[in-house]
Amino acid sequence: MEMLELNVANVKCDGCAANIKQGLSAMEGVEAIEVDVLDGRVRVSGEALDRAAIAAKLAELGYPAAA
Repeated sequence: MEMLELNVANVKCDGCAANIKQGLSAMEGVEAIEVDVLDGRVRVSGEALDRAAIAAKLAELGYPAAA
C-alpha cells in the first residue's frame, strides 16, 4: 500500500472534508482518505495511486493542491 499526502486550499470545515472523501473514494486504487482540516492536508492510501489524477479531482472539487 502506498500513501500520498497533498496540501490543499479551501479546506475550512468538516463539510469540506466530507466532500473530499466522497469525491476521492470513487477513484480507482483509493482505499482510505484522511483530511486534516486544521493543516489543510489530504492523505490518500491505496494501490497504484495516480498523484496527478488525485490532484486534478481535488481541483475539480474546489480544493486545489499546492505545488
